[in-house]
Amino acid sequence: MKPFLSVFISLFLLIGCSDQSSNQTADILIINGTIADGTGGDFYDADLLIRDGIIVEIGSFNPDMIDAHTVIDAEGKVISPGFIDTHSHGDALETPRFNNFLSMGVTSITLGQDGRSPGGEDVAGWMNSVEAAGTGPNIVHFVGQNTLRQLVDAPREVGLDPHYIEQMQQIISSSMLAGSFGMTTGLEYDHGTFADLPELIALAETVAEYEGLVMSHIRSEDDDKIEESITELLDQGRGSGAAVHVSHIKIVYGNDPSRAEDVLALLDEARNEGLAVTADVYPYVASFTGIGIVFPEWALPPNDFDEIVETRRDELAEFLRNRIHLRNGPEATLFGTAPWAGKTLAEVADELGKPFEDVLIDDIGPQGASAAYFVMNEDVMRRFLADPNVMISSDGSPTMRHPRGYGSFAKIIRQYVNEEGLITLEEAIRKMTGLPAETIGLSDPSKTATPRGLIVEGFAADILIFDPANVEDRATFEEPHTYAEGFEWVLVNGEAVIENGELNQAQPGRIIRRK
Repeated sequence: MKPFLSVFISLFLLIGCSDQSSNQTADILIINGTIADGTGGDFYDADLLIRDGIIVEIGSFNPDMIDAHTVIDAEGKVISPGFIDTHSHGDALETPRFNNFLSMGVTSITLGQDGRSPGGEDVAGWMNSVEAAGTGPNIVHFVGQNTLRQLVDAPREVGLDPHYIEQMQQIISSSMLAGSFGMTTGLEYDHGTFADLPELIALAETVAEYEGLVMSHIRSEDDDKIEESITELLDQGRGSGAAVHVSHIKIVYGNDPSRAEDVLALLDEARNEGLAVTADVYPYVASFTGIGIVFPEWALPPNDFDEIVETRRDELAEFLRNRIHLRNGPEATLFGTAPWAGKTLAEVADELGKPFEDVLIDDIGPQGASAAYFVMNEDVMRRFLADPNVMISSDGSPTMRHPRGYGSFAKIIRQYVNEEGLITLEEAIRKMTGLPAETIGLSDPSKTATPRGLIVEGFAADILIFDPANVEDRATFEEPHTYAEGFEWVLVNGEAVIENGELNQAQPGRIIRRK
């Protein structure tokens, strides 16, 4: 536990035990629980008094002396901050409750990932609309670099004219002033793939002016390109002064855990130089994205796919055969969109009676489906997970056919804490609360009106109450939309969205606006 927080808690417990007033009021009083405060420090026993969505007192209270609307007895349970998902997806106006996130203890999500963001040029208007409608969890907005290129009608080419850069910088500035926390890139995807380092640095310089964060789906996560791609992000941070963050860190085709050490050494070296750099990871060995990821760049926009098929079909077919076999074969691609949702590429090829490369060319195309790809090694992922500067994300959504959107945070506790002991529960909670809050700026009172991410007086009452032994991720690749279990109480801004293990319909979430 950090020294200042340890002293603070000790002093407060002494005061709380000796100076109770009979006229104290509370919306919620939580008693008899064991607190994991989000710092990674030791558990301690204390009660929480919540008023107006804020943790107003931590101490030892006699319920008979408190006029509380709701008293929750957390005996035998852990009380922790609500989890913060550093990489999430969804439409806050289409599925505002986000029960998939709430059921696994997530009380704040980040939208605008992989370079694509909602709100367009009017982020303030989007935020107002979302907040007026209400949401289950809190929402943190990032502006996407791929979206920026589209908004200014930039050509799909490398080396943009300065006036495009200036227009994008202006949108970043207005978005940050509206309350965004930074920018994301999706350098493996259309529009983003054309961005060169000078463009990335120029945009990040604007983010840095507002002390924001650059989160990146790097240019390639393949084993032979991972270090080059991470170095590009580090150079973006070095050149701009912005803090940088590797989204869903992984090594595709990397089966040697020492490769994780190589990647982490790159991040440590940059950190030792003084660069602020972090990463997140989701606890699954299958990624999920559009099928275009298996096609060559020369078959993707702005190139004409039909023309490519007509003039270079044999070359394209050979490329796809090699690419899919490199990615563990057609059995390792599991479709998540209609009409083949739940079937592998191998199964679809058998069903259609043709080679899988012909299925990809004739029946699907580079924009015709999304899929899960079983292309990662669990030991490599475990090494990333254990690193103290790597936090947890889901990269999931309410609609995606991948269990990570419904199970990631619960799986961390169930598998990597309870079953394997890879990390302690205290450390797991830090990776899901205090660390992401610090990285994004959510725990910094100078960056947000109400700090959150820790159990500390004055912080938002985003709170979980649970027995770690009962936490279970139930989503599978066959049944990906199955809610996690075990979080008995989930509070968002001091209001229950799960009470006694049951989801309700409350929508107390807010847009968290950066100052």
